[in-house]
Amino acid sequence: MTIKRIFIALLILVVLPVSYFMGAIKWSYSDGERAGWVQKLSRKGWVCKTWEGELALVSQPGAPLEKFPFTIWEDKVAEDLNKFIGKRVSLHYEEKVGLPSSCFGETRYYITKVTAVDDISLSPGVVVHTAPAAPEPASAASVP
Repeated sequence: MTIKRIFIALLILVVLPVSYFMGAIKWSYSDGERAGWVQKLSRKGWVCKTWEGELALVSQPGAPLEKFPFTIWEDKVAEDLNKFIGKRVSLHYEEKVGLPSSCFGETRYYITKVTAVDDISLSPGVVVHTAPAAPEPASAASVP
């Protein structure tokens, strides 16, 4: 009877922390998009390697620069982001709360998808197009 109780206690001591970690990794407190320019991306960690970076956000011309720190778990996402260094990007993130150590990353924001952004919005209604404009068709008046 005592061995059975010890086995059940050990099973509970193993199952509860594993369940907590699995839930914290799978569940997201929030998710969203942030757009800006990647100014730092590096692979860090002694044992658990993660990609850590910073996104420079610009809200209004002349406003102080805001930085968005982020973590990437997947090498494929980091490779995609490296293709767009120096260009404006949109990062889809998930905010994870309750991960207990820096082995999971230095931030709470985990990037899951990277998209290049062609237009730069300076303020509501004011957009700078970075893609080259299409040539205008010749008008009938210019034909001899």
